[in-house]
Amino acid sequence: MKRRDFITLSTAALLLPAITPAIASAAATLDYQEGMVADRLKAGETVFVDFYASWCGTCKAQDRVIEKLRAANPAYDKAMTFVRVDWDFYADSKLAKDLNIPRRSTLVVLKGDKELGRVVAGTSKSQIQALMDAGLKAVGS
Repeated sequence: MKRRDFITLSTAALLLPAITPAIASAAATLDYQEGMVADRLKAGETVFVDFYASWCGTCKAQDRVIEKLRAANPAYDKAMTFVRVDWDFYADSKLAKDLNIPRRSTLVVLKGDKELGRVVAGTSKSQIQALMDAGLKAVGS
């Protein structure tokens, strides 16, 4: 085996455990389509809605926190459906208007016909964790 191949394979083997949780939780995030959130709520699910834009730095910071929290606590994925709403396509959607979403980088947790909480442009772990914990608590209610 060539040294370069050995180094490449060794590096990949070392990084795999670190990136696997992020890949697993990212796979559980649904891309929004019209009516999806309403359908999930009618089915009794708790829904974590992330209004994001791919070019938004605040959204990227929020995403890093969300993914770390999800990787650290699999109960979040069991308790909630995570839906990502692309702001560039759905800023004027019925969902955004009904929820009175002021901007991208808005995170909202919904259950039934109730909003359990929201974070607008916040990136702190404590803010986002409190929002996710509200969704976790809603499972029993």
